[in-house]
This record gives sequence, C-alpha cells and structure tokens, in this order.
Amino acid sequence: MDILHSFFLRPSFVPLDFTGKSFAESAVNISEKTGNCPTQKSGLMLSEIESILDVPATLGRHNKRWHLAFATIYCSRALHSLLNKKKSSKPPVSTHSFVVLSVEPHLAFPNIDHTSLTAVVKEKNLDQLRKLGGVEGVADALKTDTKSGIHGAVEDVAERQETFGSNTYPRPPTKSFFYFVLEAFKDLTILILLACATLSLGFGIKEHGPKEGWYDGGSIFVAVFLVISVSAVSNFRQNRQFEKLSKVSNNIEVEVVRGGHRQKISIFDIVVGDVACLKIGDQVPADGLFLAGHSLQVDESSMTGESDHVEINSSQNPFLFSGTKVADGYAQMLVTSVGMNTTWGEMMSTISRDNNEQTPLQARLNKLTSSIGKVGLAVAFLVLLVLVVRYFTGNTEDENGNQEFNGSKTKADDIVNAMVRIIAAAVTIVVVAIPEGLPLAVTLTLAYSMKRMMADQAMVRKLSACETMGSATTICTDKTGTLTLNQMKVTKYWLGKEPVEDSSSIATNVLKLIQQGVALNTTGSIYRATSKSEFEFSGSPTEKALLSWAVLELDMDMERLKQNYTILHVEAFNSEKKRSGILMRKKADNKIHVHWKGAAEMILAMCSSYYDASGSMKELDDGERMTFEQIIQGMAASSLRCIAFAHKQIPEEEQEIREGRQKLKEDSLTLIGLVGIKDPCRPGVRKAVEDCQYAGVNVKMITGDNVFTARAIATECGILRPDQDINSEAVVEGEVFRKYTSEERMEKVDKICVMARSSPFDKLLMVQCLKQKGHVVAVTGDGTNDAPALKEADIGLSMGIQGTEVAKESSDIIILDDNFASVATVLRWGRCVYDNIQKFIQFQLTVNVAALVINFVAAVSAGEVPLTAVQLLWVNLIMDTLGALALATEQPTKELMEKPPVGRKEPLISNVMWRNLLAQALYQIAILLTLQFKGQSIFGVSEKVKDTLIFNTFVLCQVFNEFNARKLEKKNVFKGLHKNKLFLGIIGITIILQVVMVEFLKKFADTERLDWGQWGACIGIAAASWPIGWVVKCIPVSDKPFLSYLKW
Repeated sequence: MDILHSFFLRPSFVPLDFTGKSFAESAVNISEKTGNCPTQKSGLMLSEIESILDVPATLGRHNKRWHLAFATIYCSRALHSLLNKKKSSKPPVSTHSFVVLSVEPHLAFPNIDHTSLTAVVKEKNLDQLRKLGGVEGVADALKTDTKSGIHGAVEDVAERQETFGSNTYPRPPTKSFFYFVLEAFKDLTILILLACATLSLGFGIKEHGPKEGWYDGGSIFVAVFLVISVSAVSNFRQNRQFEKLSKVSNNIEVEVVRGGHRQKISIFDIVVGDVACLKIGDQVPADGLFLAGHSLQVDESSMTGESDHVEINSSQNPFLFSGTKVADGYAQMLVTSVGMNTTWGEMMSTISRDNNEQTPLQARLNKLTSSIGKVGLAVAFLVLLVLVVRYFTGNTEDENGNQEFNGSKTKADDIVNAMVRIIAAAVTIVVVAIPEGLPLAVTLTLAYSMKRMMADQAMVRKLSACETMGSATTICTDKTGTLTLNQMKVTKYWLGKEPVEDSSSIATNVLKLIQQGVALNTTGSIYRATSKSEFEFSGSPTEKALLSWAVLELDMDMERLKQNYTILHVEAFNSEKKRSGILMRKKADNKIHVHWKGAAEMILAMCSSYYDASGSMKELDDGERMTFEQIIQGMAASSLRCIAFAHKQIPEEEQEIREGRQKLKEDSLTLIGLVGIKDPCRPGVRKAVEDCQYAGVNVKMITGDNVFTARAIATECGILRPDQDINSEAVVEGEVFRKYTSEERMEKVDKICVMARSSPFDKLLMVQCLKQKGHVVAVTGDGTNDAPALKEADIGLSMGIQGTEVAKESSDIIILDDNFASVATVLRWGRCVYDNIQKFIQFQLTVNVAALVINFVAAVSAGEVPLTAVQLLWVNLIMDTLGALALATEQPTKELMEKPPVGRKEPLISNVMWRNLLAQALYQIAILLTLQFKGQSIFGVSEKVKDTLIFNTFVLCQVFNEFNARKLEKKNVFKGLHKNKLFLGIIGITIILQVVMVEFLKKFADTERLDWGQWGACIGIAAASWPIGWVVKCIPVSDKPFLSYLKW
C-alpha cells in the first residue's frame, strides 16, 4: 500500500477515477456541489465515496485493481479531512512533490483579513491602512458602497454577523438568588437571633423533650427564614429590574445608510460594513473609519481619560472608537469592528452596573433604625437585668407556684434553662424594637415606583432621583420638544420686507440661493425610493421642516445641487453659536460662496444688504434693519421660530486666502430671506404646568429662542400670565442674566420665569443660583451642552427621543416621550415615594413604642413578659414584611399635589406623624397594661387566656392602625381603598394567619382558644383606634419640628 501511495503522489502521475475524470477534477466537483455548507459538504462527500466504492461490473481486472487503489486513497483522505476539520483551520502546507487542493467553503469576504483590520484601527496604523487601499479600499473589501451603504437585506446582514460577529458583548454573570440570601445573613440582628434560636432549641429540647421543646427555638428559626426570604426575594427582584432597565438604556438608536436609505436601527443591529451617521452628542456605535463629514471632534475621555477633544479627518486621523462621544461636527463612518472586537466591548464585558447605591432617604432611615435599635438595646438590657435580679432574689415562680431559685438547692440545669429563657426574652425585645422593615419598605417602594414610572414614560437611571423628585421646588424646562410637540412646519416666508404667499413669485436668482442654502448647509437628508413614491426626510425637526418646505414648495433637487458644488468647510450648528455655515466652490466656474443660516437676529447682525421681493440687492441701513427686527418680533410673537438665510460670494482676490484658512466670512453678508417655523404646544402641557404650580413648584422655561417667541410660548403654556410685561423681571435674556453681579442674580433668580436666548452656561448658572438659595432643582435637557446643568441639578431629566447620548448619561431620569406632562407625573411619583415611607414609619414606630413599653413595664413590675418570643416575632413579621408591602405600594393621589414640597432639611418624622403615632401608641399601651394587670378579673379567665387576649388585641390593633396609616392628615382613611387590591389582600392574609395562630397553633404560639365573645371584645377594643385616629387628626400641630434637637 505504501508503494501505491508514493506512486500516486508522483507529480508525473494523475490518477483517474472510474468515470475517467482526474482525482483533482473529482475533488473540485465535490467542492462545487457542496458550496459553503459543511454539513451538506460532508453528506455529498460521503455519497461520492459510496459511488467510488461501487465498482462497475464492466471494468476489467486490471482496471478494477486501479480503481480499488484509487478508492482506498481517496476514502482515507476524505475521511481524514472530515475528522480533522474541527481540529485545525490552517490549510495544509504544500510541498514540491504534489499539489493539495483546498475543499474549504468559499469565504464571503475573501479580500479582507478582519483580525488585521481590527488591529489597524485599534493601533491607529495609518501606513497599514494605506496598504489596504485607504478607507475606500477597506469599503470595497467589505462590499460597502460609501454613498449608499450595504444592501441591508436580511441575508446580507446575517452573513456579516456570522462572519464578523454581532455588536453585543457578554455581560458578567448576574447575581444569583443565593447571593442575596447570603447578604441577608450578614445582618447582625439576624446572627444574634440565630444564636439565640440555637440556644433556645437546644435547651428547649433538653427541658421539654423533642416533641414540645422545639417550639420557641423553631419559631425563631421560622421567623428568621421568613425575614431573610422576603429580604432576599425583594433585593433579587430589584436587581433583575435594574438589569432590564440597563438593557433598555443601552439599546441606543443609531442612524445608518442601507440601500441608499437613511434609517434608524438598534445599536445591537450594527454590522461590519455599515455606514453610520454621526452628529453632535451621539455615541460612536462601533470601531470604524471616517468616510465623510466636517468639523468632527470626538471626546475620547471614556477610553483614554484625556479631556481634550480629538479632531477626526480623512487624512491624519480617520480612526473612530466605540463608546466615544461626538463633541462637534457631523460625519459618516465605515464600521470595521463590532462587539467584542472593539476595545469598548472588551472593557464593558468586564464591568457590571453597580446597583447597590444607597439613596439619601435610605441613609437617613438607616440612621433612624440605628437610633431606635440603641433604645431597644437599652430597654432589652434593663429587662434582662430586672429579670435576672428577680430570679436570683427568689421573686419568680414556676408553673406550679413554687419558687424557682432556692440557692444551692437549685440544679445547675434549671439555672441555665432560666437564663436562656431570660436572654431569649431580652433578645426578642431587641428584635421587635429594631425596625428592619424600614430599609425593606424603601426598597419595595422604590422598586414599585420605578416599575410604574416606566409605564408612565419615565425611566429611572438613579434610584435616589425617585425620592429627591418629591422634594423638588423648581423645575427648569426646555421649550422645544418638551413644552412643544417638536413637529415643525414652515408657515411663513419673508423675502425682503414682503411676505411671500406663492413660491412662483420668488425671483429666480433668490430661489437658487435659497435652494443652495437649504440643500448644502444641512445635516439632514432626503430619500425617495422611486420617482412616484413619497419623499422621506431625516435629520433634526428644524432640518426636516426646512427640507420639506424647499422640496415640496420650491422644487429643490438636493442631489443635483450636491453634484454641482464642492463643500470646502463646514461650521456645524450648536446651541452656543445658534447658527451653521458652509464654504463651497461651484464646479462650473470655481467661484467660492459662503452660506449661513440660524437664529434670525444673529444672522441679521452679520448682514449689510438684503434681497428685495424682485430679487434686487439693497443696502441694509439702520431704518431697514429696524423694519426687519420688527418683522422678526412679529413672527416670534405668533409663536414662530424665526430662521434667517444669508449668502456672500467671495471675491477672487480673497479666494485663495479664504480657502487656505477655511474660515467662514461672518460679516457684510446679504440676507436672502426669513422663514417662520411653527411648533405647536403639546396638548395637556398647560394643565401639567398648572398642576406643578398648584403643588408649590415653580416652573421656569429656559430656551435658545428669542424673547418674543419664548414669551408667546410661555404664555400659551401658563408659565407666564398674559399681563406680565416683557420688560418685567419675569423674562430675561441669557446674556443679561450672565452679566448680572452674583448679588443681583441671587436677588432676581426667584422672579425669573423665562430665560430666552440662553446658552448651556446660562442654564448651569441658573441651576447653581437656585441651589444656593436652598431650592431642590429639577432640570430638563436634551443637548450635549446641557450635560453640566443636568449633572449640577438635584434631578437631571433628559429627553428620550431628542436627547443625545451624552445628555442621557448625565441625567438621573429619562423622559421617554419628551413630554412635560411626564415630568409632572415624575413629580407626583416622587412625592408618593416619600409619603409611603412616612406612612410606614408612622405605622412601625407605633408598634415599636407600644411593644417596648408594655414588655418593659410588665417585666419590671410582674417579672414576666406578657408577649412570648414567638408572639413578638409574629408581630414583628406583620409590621416588617406585610406592612411594608401594603403601605409601600400605595399609588399617587391628587392630595399629594395639594401640599407644598418637602424641604431638603425637613425632618423625616413630621409633627403630624408624631401626633398620630403617639396617640395610637398611648391607647395601645393603656389597653394592654389594663389587660395585663386586670384582665383576669375583667373577663373572668385564666392567666393563659388573659395572655392570649393581650396578644390577640395587640395584633388586631396593628391591623386597624394600618388603615389609619394610609392617610397622614386626611380623616377619611378609606378613600381609594378599593383601588389597592394588594392592601386589602394583605389585611385579609394577616387576619387569617392570626386566627390560625390563636385557634390552631396553641402549643407553638403558646395561646389558648378564644370564644366568640372574647374575639368580639378584642375586635371592639382594636376598632376603637379608628375613631381615636379621626379625633386626633382634628388637633392642629405647630410648624416647628417636634424633637427638633434630634437629627435623624
């Protein structure tokens, strides 16, 4: 066989199969049949083997031998190839003695090595990029048209994802439920309780036997298990909710060009070869190369830590990196790497979002819990001391009435058992005193409100914002898109001093200039699939309005204009300059022109002449300038956004200088015309503004529009009263506000309702002034330059639709529908969170005070604790978990918006709460102490039944008091009760469990069964807390905080 093998491999010999084809032809034939599918390829290869082994009977003996030899070699090679395919992807090395034919599937992108391309971009290797043919060469290799992008068909996208990977990265493993169980076990109180449970269980079984001795210890274990379960489940669910929110917030919409059509897709759907469109504020979605654009500057601080912006251009630095932010300009980029092949992907896959942040309210509650815990510890220590002294002085008796301690006659076991019982009672007092339910209540309230706010178009990025919003005293809001619909339409056009009603009357020379100004000085685009289909406009709302007007009314052909002109330099629009300009050369005559567009009064200030209605150029003297200013004011007073267009042809002698400097001419321009764009107010925004004002929250409008437009919109929205004059202190321009001295700003900031022509710096300045005056400030923003103000504010609210990624990352809450009414909803939810926490604190402290006082007085006077460990733990469970769940899920009510905002330094426990909780606690203490000392004679029952009556009355008092806690100030505590099914369900469950504890778990709960009369008495005594609550709410309270010297 070896001889045959070497014989076949000689270069001079090419074996034939039985069909007369060469071995090479046969192998190629198989490759052609199988294409790129490995499975299909294997199947066909095996079928080919079968056909080779099938020796035709017509062959002679000599040929049969040759055929068999060939079949043996071919089969061994084919099978060997199949078995080793997975082990190595490297092609076998050729030698001079024979030729190896590759049967690898055809690669979709044979002209590009993706690993090398990824390295070129990561390392910013310009030389290597040039060897690849530059950006155009890379685009060709990736089968991308630099103008129209990839085809975008499903198969094309799928093939690219399979070849180059998807734009996703693996997240770190999520925390399991077991992790949160372990976290709950780290609580010191739980550990103390477990230690006590172990001792109690051991000594209980030793004293009473395994049948009955496990009750006390076992009940503590059950209570610990329940508390840990509720805590772990709550934290686990909250963690899952954060992860869901994280996925939503990471799912950014990116604009790409596919099949010549600009469209928005998810960042996760970006593929290698895509042409992505970038503008100010965007996050770069993947690694790639600069294709085309102007004035592009990128903030790479997230990658390099350097705060300086990096200029990106085609000649020196065409490299763009995923996760960086566009600081200025606009561009199109070619995507070369996605997902884990990018530096950002590698970095993000190792980072898990920290959602263990502690909110200010949680921090205050932990402090409160600690303070109450210290009081509980002191009471428990006193009880322990008193019980130990009473035991050793012979003042305690056992169940048979015999003295428990008789000096040396008492067994050591009995002393140990008594000590364990006393310690268990003291520790149980500590447990019932420490309100572990407070942090749980906050967690539940915040988690519930976050979920509901998401449904109300508000996505919470930082938990603390939920509660801080409830304290907001001032909201600084944008105009465009927040108070208005952001659905812009050109409704007026002025040429010279005359309004143009019919576009056909516009002079030809002016019409051409307008078309140039709109088509070339824009970041928007137009798409039309066929000549009969409708136009699709993309870009900002203002750009879309101008493009739509120019195409549909002025018959503008954007593509033809782009072909006739070369753009030399662009100054992109931003919120500080409020204008954009281009320097361009006409290809036909090589003449250079400048076009500007932007805020009307700013463009007007740059002009020295204008075109009149007939198309003639006229000088712009002071009188004419005044006329134009009045036209602009008139349009603004009609709530129109006024945009001006200006033009200048550069003289030949200046052309070379201008082209070399690439700096746009900003003076002696000619005004082409004025355009009025209507952006109607959102329906319902006036009602939302009035709701905020009624709730004691000032609404201030900060806008880049001029004073007249700002005043008109503010009046329409209800921010300004119609009688407030424009010259009053309520309306101010950003520049004027900036020039005030710091004392003047502090004096006037409260009176300002509208700030027009403001820059992002002015907005930041106003936020700082308001915070210095003690206001809790909420700010809305959508632009990149709004980021400092959003970060500075107590609550930053970014816009989900128009907001840039930079603005969203700087904010605490994202308003998903960009609607001011949603801001008012967030305010309502913020107040609801704070209100629900206060309700629960009032409920919890009532139980704490009552339980502590009753046990302390009874222990000191009678030497015994009326409520056993099991009973106290049951009460603790009701108020900690079920109570928190019931009161934390109350929904916002209209009453919340009738109260003034809660100040930043307001005490957590208000005077109203102290009034309510002390009244209920005193009533419970009085009733239960009466039962403790006179219960047996009043009801004529045994001591065991009396203790059960105390326990039952105490629990039922909490059930009835839970209704009182629903309303802190309103007397009608049943209003809206039918809407909260969860509250009613929890009350029902509590009552059923209490009946089970009293009637069926006698030994476990240390209770006796009660008759109907005794149940009626318990319910009657507990129900009295309703009328008491009603009467107490009639008592007025002072504004000065009760216990003001205590700072929680």
